[in-house]
Amino acid sequence: MNIRMKMLLVVLPLVVVILALAQAASYFNAVNGVTRLARELLGFKLREMNKFADGQWSLLIENGFAARPDMIEAAQTAVRGYAEGIVLSGTERIFAMDSDGRLVMTSGPLEFLDGESDLLMGMLRSEPQGLLTASVGGENRVFQVFYFLPFDWYILISETHAAFYRDSDNIASQSLITLLAAVLLISLFLAIMTGKLTGPLRRIVAAMDGIIGSADLSARVKVEYRDETGRLAWTFNRMLGELESAYSQIKRYAFEAVLAKKKEQRIRQIFQKYVPATVIERFFASPEKMLVGDNRNLSILFSDIRSFTTISEGMAPDDLVNSLNRYFSGQVDIIYGRGGVVDKYIGDAIMAFWGAPNLGGDDALQSVLAGLDMIDQVGLFNENQRSLGKPEFRIGIGLNYGEVTVGNIGSERKMDYTVIGDSVNLASRMEGLTKNYGFGILLSESVHAQILRTGIPEGENLDFRLIDTVAVKGKARGVKIYTVGRRIGEAERAGWQLHDLAMDLYYRRSFKEAAEKFREVYRLLSNGNVKDSVSEQMYRRCAQHAANPPPADWDGVEVMESK
Repeated sequence: MNIRMKMLLVVLPLVVVILALAQAASYFNAVNGVTRLARELLGFKLREMNKFADGQWSLLIENGFAARPDMIEAAQTAVRGYAEGIVLSGTERIFAMDSDGRLVMTSGPLEFLDGESDLLMGMLRSEPQGLLTASVGGENRVFQVFYFLPFDWYILISETHAAFYRDSDNIASQSLITLLAAVLLISLFLAIMTGKLTGPLRRIVAAMDGIIGSADLSARVKVEYRDETGRLAWTFNRMLGELESAYSQIKRYAFEAVLAKKKEQRIRQIFQKYVPATVIERFFASPEKMLVGDNRNLSILFSDIRSFTTISEGMAPDDLVNSLNRYFSGQVDIIYGRGGVVDKYIGDAIMAFWGAPNLGGDDALQSVLAGLDMIDQVGLFNENQRSLGKPEFRIGIGLNYGEVTVGNIGSERKMDYTVIGDSVNLASRMEGLTKNYGFGILLSESVHAQILRTGIPEGENLDFRLIDTVAVKGKARGVKIYTVGRRIGEAERAGWQLHDLAMDLYYRRSFKEAAEKFREVYRLLSNGNVKDSVSEQMYRRCAQHAANPPPADWDGVEVMESK
């Protein structure tokens, strides 16, 4: 919206409001005056009618005719004639109604429509005062009324609503016409004046648009007046001079900024191969904070290829590298797809973690799902290996959840974004225990507890099996270890549940009962060449403890001397 229109929208409403208020005041004063005069005229006629009717009744009484019906009828006829004589317009009516609502006298043609008589009588019986309005014959009438007891008449002096307020309506129409004419003239005047006031501004804007369109900083706008508009033009010309002198410097800065942006993009592309993208973003946002470690709870995963030394000895170096690259590519995609961070490659092993630099809320669950996906991915990888005539890979995965220190660790010459701490070591021990128990994935009790705490979403069918309680190398306290399966069969699920029941009996030193349960688990879960080694180990352990009971302070912890 331009300035001219804004000035019109500010000034014109003020003028219109003032004129409207003045016209409204005049109109209401005129209406009040007309109404007062009309009301006084009706009141005057009402009083005269009352006097005349009283006079006629007094004559009847003085002459002793008050009891004669013919003489009363003659007096009523005289009242009717008087009413017809004082009517001034063709629309005015003086009429009377008895207490039963019947029309008994009228000064001119008058007829009630259905229901009008009853409504009018209801109003009259309430002894109203002043001007009244009612519908008679289908049109609104203004009237005044008095009750004449000797005749039992309600005598009404009425005029149509349109005729009664005709003069005031004419005044209203004339006021509206006057107001519209005044607004039109004032609008025309304001349009001319605002055009003269804003003309210099429009010409300055046009000149500015031309300069912007041509990018000619040497052009100038015309200074027309020695007022605010002239000051504006002079200031703009001065600004153009400053911009012209700085233009070359601006172009140099812009060129340098583009080069810096491209350099930053190249750095990001290079370092994203070594460091997670979220870490790089945090580094560019606040480089000084990236040198400070942070203690937080994470989920850590270790994955290792079984018998890798034997595999590498039987493959040519280039075949080995190609196989490893394809293997790592699939495994790393899964980790990143589940929101994890690949910490490092340790030969053929992968170390990854969840929960840094960004907290996920369900980090333990995502790490377990990633581990299951990685095992599935190895199955697909091995299909390709068999088609190429290459050896298959078997992996073991260990997971732990706990507090670690996470951050950039190293020296000024070489740093790694990594995690350290006892929880990391325990995750590595979990991976090593997969060899002992013959499972592809093992997780500590802290991972299991964290998943139960955060919940498993719908669509993820996970089952957990308690394997053992072990004290790994470097740990005095026993740790419960679990394996996990996704979408396992009903028979396998029954075997896992029975195994958990047997483990409970085992920890309560009911070794014979536990041995029977483990025997049943072995029968349910063993199939052909596939044996359930865990239930077999636990059966033998129960047999040994049944024959040679452990000491009273035995807590069911199995001490592991290996990795």
